Amino acid sequence: MQVIATAGHVDHGKSALLRALTGMEPDRWAEERRRGMTIDLGYAWLALPSGETLAFVDVPGHARFVSNMLAGVGPVPAVLFVVAADAGWMPQSAEHLAAIDALGITRGLLAVTRSDLADPGPATRQALARIRESSLGEVPAVAVSAVSGAGLDRLVAALAELAGSLPVPDPDGPVRIWIDRAFTMTGSGTVVTGTLPAGAVSRGDELVLTPAQIPVRVRGLQSLGAPAQRLSGVARVALNLRGAERTEVGRGMALVQPGRWTLTSVLDVRLVTVQSDGRVPLPRTVTVHVGSARTPATIRPLDAGIARLTLREPAPLHVGDRLLVRDPGAARDPDQARPGEHPGPDGPRDEPGWPGLVGAIVLDVTPPRLSRRGAAASAAAELRTWADHPTVAQLTRRHGLIGVAALRAMGADGAADPVADGWIADPEHWAELRSRLRALVAEHRAAEPLAPGLPLDVARKALGLPDRKLVGALAKGLPELDVAGGLVTPAGADPGSAGLPAPVARAVRALAADLAASPFRAPDSDRLAQLGLDRRAIAVAARHGAVLRLGESVVLGPDADRRAAQVLAGLPQPFTTAEARIALDSTRRTVIPLLEHLDRQRVTRRLPDDRRELRNRDLSDRDLSDRDLS
Repeated sequence: MQVIATAGHVDHGKSALLRALTGMEPDRWAEERRRGMTIDLGYAWLALPSGETLAFVDVPGHARFVSNMLAGVGPVPAVLFVVAADAGWMPQSAEHLAAIDALGITRGLLAVTRSDLADPGPATRQALARIRESSLGEVPAVAVSAVSGAGLDRLVAALAELAGSLPVPDPDGPVRIWIDRAFTMTGSGTVVTGTLPAGAVSRGDELVLTPAQIPVRVRGLQSLGAPAQRLSGVARVALNLRGAERTEVGRGMALVQPGRWTLTSVLDVRLVTVQSDGRVPLPRTVTVHVGSARTPATIRPLDAGIARLTLREPAPLHVGDRLLVRDPGAARDPDQARPGEHPGPDGPRDEPGWPGLVGAIVLDVTPPRLSRRGAAASAAAELRTWADHPTVAQLTRRHGLIGVAALRAMGADGAADPVADGWIADPEHWAELRSRLRALVAEHRAAEPLAPGLPLDVARKALGLPDRKLVGALAKGLPELDVAGGLVTPAGADPGSAGLPAPVARAVRALAADLAASPFRAPDSDRLAQLGLDRRAIAVAARHGAVLRLGESVVLGPDADRRAAQVLAGLPQPFTTAEARIALDSTRRTVIPLLEHLDRQRVTRRLPDDRRELRNRDLSDRDLSDRDLS
């Protein structure tokens, strides 16, 4: 299936042409049929000779229903442009063409209707000249009459050729369905309709209704009135939803796959001048149309051709999406012709005013803040060099660091190797972060010489990183840094290494001198303070394995437990605490925590009568070194 929209001035026979082509009535409302003009969107479809189905979105042509027209044209890839032979180019013809041009639609077909009432030649030449200047360029033209049927066969053939020229969408692409109708059916509940341009939807799928962010499940699925289990784009679809009440759903909302689109209200865009009136100035407050949605917005020009839009209602967008920026205040009733204006196919004439229209291509859906002087001009200079569909490299260069999931939701082109699980970085920014981490570790080492290292979370916050794993990834590329135990340290100075801050190293050497004669007589608190071993220094030395800490202020040499085990092995087994104290030439203050330490290390075993024995009296130095005695 392919889906195209009609376009053209009011009362030029768009709906009548679809009735003649399809045998269906696209005007759904009695008021439309009574007034003979389309007010809201209508739908019909045609089986082509090839077997392919072509669905039509019939849009209103009257100026008062421009928003409804844009809701129909926005989601489709091609248009059937209609001009009446007996009226020629008219004000809403120009408005519709401007919208098509702004949206960047490049494929279409001209149908000159009511050719039974006037020579279609002048109207055809005039319309083709106007269309040629738009994004549509050169298009085929067919003169038809919905009354007599003349030219309908040629039009069907031209429509088949147009449908065959449209790109085949990716069935695995991300799903986004702009809702153009929402209603309730007895026994089914909430039903919505829209155009599925790409991807696939199946019964049971979970989608998200935006911008309300309501999770819904597809309870039932139809296309062109026929039930289906699965539909791939392009297709006109009707979805029966579970999880959303009818009052929560309306035109302009969108159903999207979770995680595949960025719901945003601030975006940077490239403005595209439309051919109908490229000099229409836009005010600060505009209306933005995307898909079937419209929302008020403010526009901030960053520089020539680049602007930042702030939407009142967020929309699910990708980079490369096309929007239409409209100035509703520029409109006046095109039916009120100025003196000297004569409608007809006999050549160009002055046109009444119409809303200022500017196309916009989305370049960034999560732009950085512009907080410093000159930031707007700098941003515009960078964005001017970007392609209409930005690449991963361009986005990472601008943001510095982006999550893989965020890039997927942005719809960026290309791929890049992650610097850490789930993260992609710009090479220059990553190198700068590494330099800053190196400096942070050095500054922390100088300011806190006794600290074991820079905590990962402290480094993450100082570098403004969103994930602590990024700190480890940064350090991994720096041979002079190590990461262990949640700390970043200079290489060779991490916990458990022999390196010590200089003041602690001096204090440990002084302690070793004190213990040389009596290795099991721990200095008291006053002596430790004189040596420069306060609580913090003792903790650093213990983490580096430079001392054996047995309590708040009981500190021995690093091998004291091994040497004590060798001494105790020479005692009759089992032995008492007093016998151990005498053998070790120590005090109860030291011996009791030392014996408890040996118990925990399973070197000694405490018996019910409070005596102890060695578990292995033949412990060698190697046996003891294999145990965790630190």
